[in-house]
Amino acid sequence: MVARVEGPASPPVSNSFYFGLPFRSLISKLVLLLVIFCAVPIILYIQFREADAEKRFLLMESVREQGRMVAESLRPLLEQQEISSLPLLNDEVARFATKQTGVKVLFRPAGEFGAESFFFVASQPTIAPTDLAEERDRLVERGVFDNLAQSCWGELSMALRHRRPSGAEELLTSITPINTGAGCWAVITTHSTTEFLGTSIDQPYWKTIEVRIAAAIYFAMAIFTIGLFVSIWRGLMRFRRLARSIRTGASHVSFAQQNRVPELAPVAEEFDRMTVALQDSAESIRLAAEDNAHAFKTPIAIMRQSLEPLRRMVAPDEVRGQRALDVLEVSIDRLDHLVAYARRLEETTAELLDPPRQRICLTRIVERMLSAYADTFASRRLILDARLQPDINVLAGEDLIETVLENVFDNAIEVSPNGSKIIVELRSLQGRAELSVLDRGPGVPHGELTRIFERYVSLRSKPKSSGTGEGDDGEGNPHMGIGLWIVRRNLQAIGGSVRAENRPDGGLAMVLRFPLAG
Repeated sequence: MVARVEGPASPPVSNSFYFGLPFRSLISKLVLLLVIFCAVPIILYIQFREADAEKRFLLMESVREQGRMVAESLRPLLEQQEISSLPLLNDEVARFATKQTGVKVLFRPAGEFGAESFFFVASQPTIAPTDLAEERDRLVERGVFDNLAQSCWGELSMALRHRRPSGAEELLTSITPINTGAGCWAVITTHSTTEFLGTSIDQPYWKTIEVRIAAAIYFAMAIFTIGLFVSIWRGLMRFRRLARSIRTGASHVSFAQQNRVPELAPVAEEFDRMTVALQDSAESIRLAAEDNAHAFKTPIAIMRQSLEPLRRMVAPDEVRGQRALDVLEVSIDRLDHLVAYARRLEETTAELLDPPRQRICLTRIVERMLSAYADTFASRRLILDARLQPDINVLAGEDLIETVLENVFDNAIEVSPNGSKIIVELRSLQGRAELSVLDRGPGVPHGELTRIFERYVSLRSKPKSSGTGEGDDGEGNPHMGIGLWIVRRNLQAIGGSVRAENRPDGGLAMVLRFPLAG
């Protein structure tokens, strides 16, 4: 016997597909926006830092040049050998000091070395005599004299914040050494910190006032923009959850009642209208399926009953008459099957639009349906191995599940060799009810495992007459190729799924998953 495999006309579609694409698109845009928000400040920071470094360089060069001019102006006086001229130095230094600029002059006698050998000679602003030693020690600690400790050469541009003993803060900007026969002179220029307020001198660039204000505005804008994206995403997620709850029958609340975004109010109202229209359409399709089936079944039954008197009227030896009766009987059977398939298709369509959702015990339904197949198993000498976990409840419709189980059980029985074993296992796994039906049939080619669920696809050969009537469907039981299509569509309607797998030791495993009832 060749395996029967029927299936749907479209590939499986995940329930998240309809919302997955817009979410991925929105998230990708959000990620791109985050990349831009991160890249722009980095680029601007690098550019502004380079500009600030250039500005700082020019500023320090200006300050250094100012210090050099002060030192050169004092050089003639410092190069004099008479110590008697030193008292005049403080008055001379005062000529170059301003409200924003200060000058300190220190001296180290010839023959001495080390930063501790320097002592104050003059200072503007003036420093109290009692504070001179402390001021000198602070300068030594800051490393101001490090380059002059061994030799008295080389100008040095610096930017060091320094607090005088009086508590006032100033910025040490340059030190110019002057080497004379008497010793080493160090002329230090200082500037008030208010003059450089807001610049990056003696502090990281990102600590400047302008950068901090710009960063605060930028980050506030970034947070607002990201918050806007998150708000839109949350609104869509709320719609998604509500759509799922309405589709699964878990909630009867409308979109408009659950909407929290005013701009989405018209969309919510349209969704509510669409939901009502789908529910009305589903009910109309169910009623039409019942009416059409009843309307077709009545004349078919009458035709079938009319064949009996015709058979009695036609003599057994009239070959043409008997053949005509056989053709009529096969055609009536075929018509009966077509009507049944049409009804099942219409009912499946209605269940997809408005699937029934109620708490039912899947274990009891499986047990009841397997009991109904007892005679079939016995006639085929098939061995049933049922491994059913008790009290597994799912959210679905009883008729919907019975249709699913009937198609799966029929397929497994029909493809199984006489005397083989069919395993039916039901268990709760990862928040789902999983039903596995394993047969010993010929299986399915690997490339066809997903195709068997497509509509009007059947890989079974047309059954041949056995001459005994057992298992002989003739042309009256055609394989329409919608059985497994109905299985998949019904399961998808209630949030379930189905897949087929070839068993390693031969046969096919059909795995069905149902949503558990909470």
